[in-house]
Amino acid sequence: QVQLVESGGGSVQAGGSLRLSCAATGYTRCMAWFRQAPGKEREGVAGIYSGAGSTYYSDSVKGRFTISRDSAENTLYLQMNRLKPEDTAMYYCAAGPLCGRLLPGDYTYWGQGTQVTVSS
Repeated sequence: QVQLVESGGGSVQAGGSLRLSCAATGYTRCMAWFRQAPGKEREGVAGIYSGAGSTYYSDSVKGRFTISRDSAENTLYLQMNRLKPEDTAMYYCAAGPLCGRLLPGDYTYWGQGTQVTVSS
C-alpha cells in the first residue's frame, strides 16, 4: 500500500515561488502532481518516471514549474516559479504504474492535497 503526504502549500503573491513536497511510503513507479480549483475538474500539472527520471508537463505550467524526485528519500517535489492567480488550487500528489500521461485515471494512489493560493 502506498501512502502519499503533501506539504509546502501556502499563500503567495503573483510572481512568487513555492515548493511542494510529497513524501511517499512504498514503491511508486510513476508520480505526478495534479491540481483542482473550486468548480473545476482535476487537472494534471506534471509527471515523472521513477527510472530515467523523464518528466512531462501541462502546457499551462511548462517553463514555470519543475517536477523532481529524490529516490533515496522517496520524495516528490514541485518547484513553482512565476506563480499566477490562475495557479490557485488544491494540489495533489499521485502515484501509479502508468507513466506518460496526466490523466487522473492512470494514477492509483492520492495524497490529501495542499492548498496553493496566489493573489494578484
